[in-house]
Amino acid sequence: MKNKIIDGVREYYSQKIASHGTTSQGVDWNSKESQYLRFKQLCKVIDKKQDYSILDYGCGYGELVNFLMEEANTFSNYIGFDISDKMIAQAQVLFGKNDKRIVFSNELSNDIFDYAVASGIFNVKLDLANDNDWLEYILQTLHLFNQKTKKGFSFNALTKYSDKEYMKDYLYYADPLFIFDYCKKEFSRNVALLHDYDLYEFTILVRK
Repeated sequence: MKNKIIDGVREYYSQKIASHGTTSQGVDWNSKESQYLRFKQLCKVIDKKQDYSILDYGCGYGELVNFLMEEANTFSNYIGFDISDKMIAQAQVLFGKNDKRIVFSNELSNDIFDYAVASGIFNVKLDLANDNDWLEYILQTLHLFNQKTKKGFSFNALTKYSDKEYMKDYLYYADPLFIFDYCKKEFSRNVALLHDYDLYEFTILVRK
Protein backbone atom coordinates (compact mmCIF):
# COMPACT_ATOMS: atom_id res chain seq x y z
CA MET A 1 0.00 0.00 0.00
CA LYS A 2 2.76 2.47 0.93
CA ASN A 3 4.54 1.91 -2.39
CA LYS A 4 1.29 2.55 -4.26
CA ILE A 5 0.82 5.81 -2.37
CA ILE A 6 4.37 6.99 -2.97
CA ASP A 7 4.25 6.14 -6.67
CA GLY A 8 0.94 7.95 -7.11
CA VAL A 9 2.02 11.05 -5.21
CA ARG A 10 5.29 11.14 -7.14
CA GLU A 11 3.45 11.13 -10.46
CA TYR A 12 0.98 13.79 -9.29
CA TYR A 13 3.65 16.28 -8.23
CA SER A 14 5.92 15.52 -11.16
CA GLN A 15 3.05 16.54 -13.43
CA LYS A 16 2.50 19.73 -11.41
CA ILE A 17 6.11 20.88 -11.69
CA ALA A 18 6.16 19.99 -15.39
CA SER A 19 3.03 22.08 -15.98
CA HIS A 20 3.70 25.09 -13.74
CA GLY A 21 7.45 25.17 -13.17
CA THR A 22 9.05 26.58 -10.04
CA THR A 23 6.00 28.46 -8.81
CA SER A 24 3.62 27.92 -5.92
CA GLN A 25 1.28 26.18 -8.40
CA GLY A 26 4.15 23.85 -9.25
CA VAL A 27 3.86 22.39 -5.75
CA ASP A 28 0.05 22.64 -5.79
CA TRP A 29 -0.48 25.80 -3.72
CA ASN A 30 -2.74 28.67 -4.77
CA SER A 31 -0.23 31.46 -4.21
CA LYS A 32 3.21 32.34 -2.90
CA GLU A 33 1.52 34.24 -0.06
CA SER A 34 -0.23 31.13 1.24
CA GLN A 35 2.90 29.05 0.65
CA TYR A 36 4.94 31.42 2.83
CA LEU A 37 2.20 31.62 5.46
CA ARG A 38 2.53 27.86 5.81
CA PHE A 39 6.31 28.12 6.09
CA LYS A 40 5.88 30.71 8.85
CA GLN A 41 3.76 28.32 10.92
CA LEU A 42 6.03 25.32 10.34
CA CYS A 43 9.19 27.19 11.29
CA LYS A 44 7.80 28.20 14.66
CA VAL A 45 9.19 24.88 15.87
CA ILE A 46 12.75 26.14 15.28
CA ASP A 47 14.89 27.80 17.94
CA LYS A 48 16.48 30.46 15.76
CA LYS A 49 18.94 31.65 18.37
CA GLN A 50 21.44 28.94 17.46
CA ASP A 51 22.64 27.06 14.41
CA TYR A 52 20.58 24.04 13.43
CA SER A 53 20.27 21.32 10.84
CA ILE A 54 16.97 20.80 9.06
CA LEU A 55 15.31 18.17 6.91
CA ASP A 56 12.78 19.60 4.46
CA TYR A 57 10.70 16.48 3.78
CA GLY A 58 8.78 16.83 0.55
CA CYS A 59 10.85 19.87 -0.36
CA GLY A 60 9.49 20.37 -3.88
CA TYR A 61 11.75 22.78 -5.75
CA GLY A 62 13.22 24.10 -2.49
CA GLU A 63 11.31 27.33 -1.89
CA LEU A 64 11.73 26.91 1.87
CA VAL A 65 15.39 27.85 1.36
CA ASN A 66 14.33 31.30 0.17
CA PHE A 67 12.03 31.68 3.15
CA LEU A 68 14.78 30.71 5.59
CA MET A 69 17.19 33.14 3.93
CA GLU A 70 14.65 35.96 4.15
CA GLU A 71 14.10 35.19 7.82
CA ALA A 72 17.88 35.35 8.43
CA ASN A 73 17.83 31.83 9.79
CA THR A 74 21.10 30.31 10.90
CA PHE A 75 20.82 26.79 9.54
CA SER A 76 24.14 24.99 9.39
CA ASN A 77 22.84 22.16 7.21
CA TYR A 78 19.72 21.94 5.03
CA ILE A 79 18.72 18.76 3.22
CA GLY A 80 15.73 18.85 0.92
CA PHE A 81 14.20 15.45 0.22
CA ASP A 82 11.52 14.76 -2.38
CA ILE A 83 10.30 11.60 -4.09
CA SER A 84 9.89 13.44 -7.40
CA ASP A 85 13.06 13.45 -9.51
CA LYS A 86 11.70 16.44 -11.43
CA MET A 87 11.31 18.44 -8.23
CA ILE A 88 14.84 17.64 -7.10
CA ALA A 89 16.26 18.53 -10.51
CA GLN A 90 14.61 21.96 -10.38
CA ALA A 91 15.76 22.52 -6.79
CA GLN A 92 19.34 21.71 -7.69
CA VAL A 93 19.24 24.20 -10.55
CA LEU A 94 17.87 26.93 -8.28
CA PHE A 95 19.86 26.35 -5.09
CA GLY A 96 22.04 23.27 -5.15
CA LYS A 97 25.28 24.84 -6.38
CA ASN A 98 25.19 28.09 -4.44
CA ASP A 99 25.82 26.98 -0.88
CA LYS A 100 27.54 23.89 0.47
CA ARG A 101 25.11 23.85 3.39
CA ILE A 102 22.24 23.10 0.97
CA VAL A 103 21.72 19.62 -0.48
CA PHE A 104 18.79 18.15 -2.41
CA SER A 105 18.18 14.46 -2.94
CA ASN A 106 15.52 11.90 -3.85
CA GLU A 107 17.11 9.50 -1.37
CA LEU A 108 16.48 10.08 2.31
CA SER A 109 19.65 10.84 4.23
CA ASN A 110 20.76 8.59 7.09
CA ASP A 111 21.61 11.70 9.11
CA ILE A 112 19.76 12.77 12.23
CA PHE A 113 18.66 16.40 12.14
CA ASP A 114 17.74 19.00 14.72
CA TYR A 115 14.43 19.60 12.95
CA ALA A 116 12.23 18.24 10.20
CA VAL A 117 9.43 20.14 8.48
CA ALA A 118 6.86 18.91 5.97
CA SER A 119 4.38 21.05 4.07
CA GLY A 120 1.46 19.61 2.13
CA ILE A 121 2.65 16.02 1.91
CA PHE A 122 -0.48 14.56 3.53
CA ASN A 123 -3.10 16.29 1.39
CA VAL A 124 -3.30 14.58 -1.99
CA LYS A 125 -4.88 11.18 -1.39
CA LEU A 126 -6.36 10.81 -4.89
CA ASP A 127 -7.71 7.24 -5.17
CA LEU A 128 -4.51 5.74 -3.79
CA ALA A 129 -5.94 4.58 -0.46
CA ASN A 130 -9.03 4.63 1.71
CA ASP A 131 -9.14 7.04 4.65
CA ASN A 132 -7.95 4.47 7.20
CA ASP A 133 -4.95 3.44 5.12
CA TRP A 134 -4.07 7.06 4.40
CA LEU A 135 -4.18 7.90 8.10
CA GLU A 136 -1.89 4.94 8.79
CA TYR A 137 0.48 6.29 6.14
CA ILE A 138 0.48 9.68 7.91
CA LEU A 139 1.19 8.17 11.31
CA GLN A 140 4.03 6.03 9.94
CA THR A 141 5.57 9.15 8.43
CA LEU A 142 5.31 11.01 11.75
CA HIS A 143 7.21 8.21 13.45
CA LEU A 144 9.88 8.62 10.79
CA PHE A 145 10.10 12.35 11.59
CA ASN A 146 10.46 11.50 15.26
CA GLN A 147 13.30 9.08 14.51
CA LYS A 148 15.09 11.59 12.28
CA THR A 149 15.09 14.55 14.68
CA LYS A 150 16.68 15.63 17.95
CA LYS A 151 14.85 18.84 18.75
CA GLY A 152 11.50 18.64 17.00
CA PHE A 153 9.43 18.50 13.85
CA SER A 154 6.43 20.18 12.29
CA PHE A 155 3.91 19.41 9.57
CA ASN A 156 0.58 20.56 8.25
CA ALA A 157 -2.57 18.90 6.94
CA LEU A 158 -5.94 19.91 5.60
CA THR A 159 -8.56 20.11 8.34
CA LYS A 160 -11.84 18.27 8.67
CA TYR A 161 -13.27 21.63 9.80
CA SER A 162 -13.06 22.98 6.24
CA ASP A 163 -16.24 24.38 4.70
CA LYS A 164 -18.08 21.44 3.18
CA GLU A 165 -18.78 23.17 -0.12
CA TYR A 166 -15.05 23.65 -0.76
CA MET A 167 -13.87 20.15 0.18
CA LYS A 168 -12.62 17.97 -2.70
CA ASP A 169 -12.93 14.21 -2.97
CA TYR A 170 -9.31 13.63 -3.99
CA LEU A 171 -7.92 15.39 -0.90
CA TYR A 172 -7.60 14.11 2.65
CA TYR A 173 -8.98 16.19 5.53
CA ALA A 174 -7.48 15.15 8.85
CA ASP A 175 -8.89 15.44 12.35
CA PRO A 176 -6.59 17.96 14.07
CA LEU A 177 -7.64 16.87 17.56
CA PHE A 178 -6.81 13.23 16.85
CA ILE A 179 -3.43 14.15 15.38
CA PHE A 180 -2.63 16.45 18.30
CA ASP A 181 -3.58 13.74 20.80
CA TYR A 182 -1.52 11.14 18.94
CA CYS A 183 1.57 13.36 18.93
CA LYS A 184 1.19 14.13 22.63
CA LYS A 185 0.97 10.45 23.50
CA GLU A 186 3.62 9.15 21.10
CA PHE A 187 6.28 11.85 20.74
CA SER A 188 6.44 14.65 23.29
CA ARG A 189 4.66 16.50 26.07
CA ASN A 190 5.43 19.72 24.17
CA VAL A 191 3.06 19.78 21.22
CA ALA A 192 1.26 22.77 19.71
CA LEU A 193 -1.76 22.78 17.40
CA LEU A 194 -1.99 25.91 15.23
CA HIS A 195 -5.40 26.35 13.62
CA ASP A 196 -5.73 30.13 13.53
CA TYR A 197 -4.11 31.38 10.32
CA ASP A 198 -7.06 31.55 7.92
CA LEU A 199 -6.26 28.55 5.73
CA TYR A 200 -8.26 25.32 5.53
CA GLU A 201 -5.59 23.44 7.39
CA PHE A 202 -3.70 23.13 10.66
CA THR A 203 -0.06 22.86 11.69
CA ILE A 204 1.38 20.66 14.41
CA LEU A 205 4.63 21.55 16.19
CA VAL A 206 6.37 18.81 18.16
CA ARG A 207 9.15 20.05 20.44
CA LYS A 208 11.27 17.45 22.19
